[in-house]
Amino acid sequence: MKILYSCLSKSWGGMEMFTLTAVKQLQKRNISVELLCIAESRIHIEANNLGIIIHPIKAAGYFHPFSTLKMISIIRRGNYDLIHTQASKDLWLLVPALKLLKRKTPLILTKQVGSAIVKKDALHKWIYHRLTYALAISRVIEKNLIDTCPLTEEKIKLLHNGIDIKRFDPEKVDNKKVRNEFKISDNEIVIGMLARFSPGKGHEEFLSAAKELNKKYDNLKFLIVGEASRGENNYAESIKQLAKDYKLENVIFTGFRSDTPEVLSAMDIFVFPSHGEAFGIALTEAMAMGKPSVCSNSDGVLDIAVNEETSYLFENKNPEDLKNKIELLINSLESRIKFGQASRKRAIENFDLELLTEKVIKIYEDAINC
Repeated sequence: MKILYSCLSKSWGGMEMFTLTAVKQLQKRNISVELLCIAESRIHIEANNLGIIIHPIKAAGYFHPFSTLKMISIIRRGNYDLIHTQASKDLWLLVPALKLLKRKTPLILTKQVGSAIVKKDALHKWIYHRLTYALAISRVIEKNLIDTCPLTEEKIKLLHNGIDIKRFDPEKVDNKKVRNEFKISDNEIVIGMLARFSPGKGHEEFLSAAKELNKKYDNLKFLIVGEASRGENNYAESIKQLAKDYKLENVIFTGFRSDTPEVLSAMDIFVFPSHGEAFGIALTEAMAMGKPSVCSNSDGVLDIAVNEETSYLFENKNPEDLKNKIELLINSLESRIKFGQASRKRAIENFDLELLTEKVIKIYEDAINC
């Protein structure tokens, strides 16, 4: 089987990272995979470091005649059994190329982000009719596809993103490494979040909850893990300034970390305050590491966290409720242990990358044989 993967994005976040993870998983099964990406983008650089065969182009989305011509050349020479894109905007390049070539190559879209725009006009019908399947990473995205896209329900399949359970294994990770790095003592409770600096990720609510919790507890440390994506440096600086305004001397901004399992292992409580996440890879990673969590009660989170079993869900965008739910875990070591054990179990049973890779390969086989 030979596959062309497509992710024409200049950003670097969950979608782009998962694209490379998925490619590596397929390659482990001796499936030939090549990657279409934006030239000099972060995913281009990272894929090149991994030795993936890359087809970089300079323009993406909507109508770019020269890119379409290059796309035709790539598809013709590649003679792929299937094309899989992680971004719906890529369809505006892929579909015209396939139609001009008169190729019946199966085309699959993984819908990673919801859309508020209804796309049921004639032009979108022309684009989306060419899809073999659309994969939704959560139930909220599945509903969004039905509501906004000209697709029949038979073409839509629910397939969560997965994580490497073997890498995110608390038994294999030194939980002292990061705590020692930041001089965090054993008696301090570490409360952390992991997200790129972007509006809507919930940094403001996290800091507001930290400010209130500091009034009552003197043994807390707060970790904020992540970096600013392209064009979001000003927002990142505003969050750091907010921490200063709140006089939060026990907040640690770690920046980007590649040792995610070790960072998560240092935490006692994981917080996922995103306002509207399509899924939430960071949350599944924390659960795999056996971490109890406090999460917003919205969107893709509801496919992952189970209230009062793996997590406490708080009212979306409500810092007071977030503070109260974190406090429940601060005050109960028993609940932290119980939720953590349930989280690890749920991650293994539902979000194991090996299991989900087998599912997507079965979808590929169905698409090729239909």
